[in-house]
Amino acid sequence: MKPFFNLLSSLILLPSALLSAADWPQFRGPNASAVSTETKAPGPKLAAAWSIDLPGRGLSSPIVVGDKVFITCSSGPDQANLHVFCFSAADGKKLWERVMKATGRTMAHNKTSVAAPTPCSDGKRVFALYSSNDLFAFDLDGNLLWLRGLTYDYSNASNSLGMSSSPVVLDETLVVQSENDSESIAVGIDVVTGKNRWKKERPKAANWTSAVVYQNVVALQSSKGLTGVNPKTGEIEWDYTDGAGTIPSSAVTQNAIYVPSNGLTALAPERGAASQLWRAAGLKPGTGSPLVIGDSIYVLNGTGVLIKASIANGDEAWKLRLKGPLSGSPVAAGQYIYIVSERGDFQVIDTTAKEGEVIHTIELNDTLLCTPAISNGAIFVRSDKKLWKLQ
Repeated sequence: MKPFFNLLSSLILLPSALLSAADWPQFRGPNASAVSTETKAPGPKLAAAWSIDLPGRGLSSPIVVGDKVFITCSSGPDQANLHVFCFSAADGKKLWERVMKATGRTMAHNKTSVAAPTPCSDGKRVFALYSSNDLFAFDLDGNLLWLRGLTYDYSNASNSLGMSSSPVVLDETLVVQSENDSESIAVGIDVVTGKNRWKKERPKAANWTSAVVYQNVVALQSSKGLTGVNPKTGEIEWDYTDGAGTIPSSAVTQNAIYVPSNGLTALAPERGAASQLWRAAGLKPGTGSPLVIGDSIYVLNGTGVLIKASIANGDEAWKLRLKGPLSGSPVAAGQYIYIVSERGDFQVIDTTAKEGEVIHTIELNDTLLCTPAISNGAIFVRSDKKLWKLQ
């Protein structure tokens, strides 16, 4: 178990001391690792503690800061009403709601929505980004700090299916990707002023992946590969150019990044280079992103099979078929992995079982496409209609 505890102690490299180990401050949690760092992990036998009705569409995940849960939605015939909600994590009471109007394009594939990107937080502020390229910064009490209509600045930054890359925040810089086949960009924004610190041209190709944080560097993934960027300056620290997926994002540990590239490729980036450790063609993720627990990596492939493999060399240990179809990414706490199916099956997998085992299922009876969030011994899951706390 020693590698597991070493992993947990090293994954948090968050920018603000105000964030605690129990917080889930962005898409796929701390460092976008999808692994909870808290000691109070949820148990396997979960049940719904509360549920709250939501007014519109949303593919974004909940995030949790302290005792508050934040979630975004988009409502109206063209999804032009952009909602940010703050709920009490304890009982689901609505603490505040803000509704803004979209200034950019609201077109999106029926399976996604304008509220597709997951918000993020530095412990003092919440940053909400939408597929329309509207970006808002609030304090934790709901006071608007600044806003950007990025479509005004970059009028061709969009695609016909909708955007979904989630922002990350590091070193007082909010990193936003708007990558597409026209005006494809990544922008580093000062969290206090809302002004650009830097802007980078990105590969001109539709891209729905989200950045991960590796050793205080923001790793931007695209069809061309993975690029490590200094969050404050935009300077390229290292570059991997052998291609990568445009839907599943990478997984990180203290010493490596596992990239959906030619199956799955393990990299050890350092300044100026990104050395390849190994590559496994059979570990190709579907839409969900991989995650690492201890000395094993878990990949959910396109047929709904969860694969356990070694982070040392990519060798497979077991395969487990789950109830599908599956769109969201798995998340983990302790020895358990949690994943939801599109048909509403919340599944708990015991990774220590000899061949892996689904030991508990909750039927939430709704279409579930999102990635869950973990905080304070509970799991938060959303659909277009509801937000649940499972405990």
